[in-house]
This record gives sequence, structure tokens and C-alpha cells, in this order.
Amino acid sequence: MTVTVRVRRIYEPPEPDDGRRVLVDRLWPRGLAKDEAQVDEWPKGLTPSTELRKWYHGGGAYEEFRRRYEAELDGPEAAELLDGLRKSARKGRVTLLTASKTPEESHAQVLAELLRS
Repeated sequence: MTVTVRVRRIYEPPEPDDGRRVLVDRLWPRGLAKDEAQVDEWPKGLTPSTELRKWYHGGGAYEEFRRRYEAELDGPEAAELLDGLRKSARKGRVTLLTASKTPEESHAQVLAELLRS
């Protein structure tokens, strides 16, 4: 079965074909009202730890961030949430939302690739 997952910046307006809109950031995006964002789910247990997030934003390399984040996702809570999100993606499109200015090199991209595999 095909899994359709995409990554978008949360500041972009919602689109009709977004499907299930899932915020994958630990912190709520600055300057964005909750009703404006139209988020269906906010599983904070899938977000990188505060320590990892700070390390990456402090200049850590993306490949090392990716490795560490995937290790965090092996934990029981994250694995359960990831499985639930994977089931949602099998039923219809899931759009992972992030405030990251470079979503293609973010935790959202890592999640999308894991959901597609």
C-alpha cells in the first residue's frame, strides 16, 4: 500500500489536499494562531528532545542529527506514535508541519522518510 506523506512549513496556508495535518515541532510556532494552523494532531513524543534540538541549532551536522534523532525514535513512546502515524498515512495523505526554515534538512524530513519506508 502506498504511503503519501509530505512535509510543509506550518506558515504556509492549509491546502485542501493536505489530508491529516500533523505538527511535528515540540514548541508551538511563533505568531501563529491555533485556529489558523488547522492542526489535526500534535504528537510531541515524536519531536526531537530539547537537548538534540539545541545541539542541532547550535551548528550540529545534519547527518549526525539524523542519526541521533532516529535513535530517539527507537524509544517505546516514539515508536508507538510513529506506528499510529504510519497507520494514518496508509489510510490517506499525511502532511507533516514544521516551522523549520529548511524543512528538507529537518526532523520532519526524517519522519517523512521513516513513514514512507
